[in-house]
Amino acid sequence: MKVDLFIPCFVDQMTPQVGLSVSKVLERLGHSVAFRSAQTCCGQPSFNAGYWDEARAVAIRAIKVFDGAEAIVGPTGSCVAMMRAFYPELLAGTPHEGAARDLASRVFELSEFLVEKLGVVDVGARFPHRVTYHDGCHGLRELRIKEAPRKLLRAVEGLELVECDEPESCCGFGGLFSVKFPMISTAMAEVKGESLARTGCDYVVSGDPSCQLQLAGWMARNGRQARFAHIAEVLAGDAT
Repeated sequence: MKVDLFIPCFVDQMTPQVGLSVSKVLERLGHSVAFRSAQTCCGQPSFNAGYWDEARAVAIRAIKVFDGAEAIVGPTGSCVAMMRAFYPELLAGTPHEGAARDLASRVFELSEFLVEKLGVVDVGARFPHRVTYHDGCHGLRELRIKEAPRKLLRAVEGLELVECDEPESCCGFGGLFSVKFPMISTAMAEVKGESLARTGCDYVVSGDPSCQLQLAGWMARNGRQARFAHIAEVLAGDAT
């Protein structure tokens, strides 16, 4: 397939290596990968803050940018959920509603694309470490993605996957939520961070860079030892 990457703001500005890892995995499997440089933010910050007119403008731009794409793959459930679940809602009753629904049918989070769309579980990766997985809320609750990343990790040579005792607890980030409600956000990070720490794993792996930022920050400030990696980095052999 020809796959177009959607690179979210967090990846673009803070973890660009994640986007490169996504490309490496897909190319290893024989697919061609393209990046449309006209792409911008998915519009989720404006949408969540109630600025729907501004979010609509961003959504319409994304529809135009990705016109004709066979498949659009992003390394975060958060932004994929915005495009798939909320663009049709945002543009309902407008001339762009049909195009929004068409785009939604072609956009995928990385792990679901590999497992559900391509039928691939083993991508030829090796990672000899004990790993626990954190589910980002949008991926888990909006996209209903839970088993796909775990299937991929279990197929990685040498990797031992250990579930934490709060597998579906939120990290507390939520974008603007962490800014507007810092005390609640920190309390949520404590619950999830302590749960991850109790596994004693070498790595915390996630499919959402913003969750990694939140949890890595809390764990570092509170003396909990753990390294973090995006699932794309593990699958590509780029995790350090």
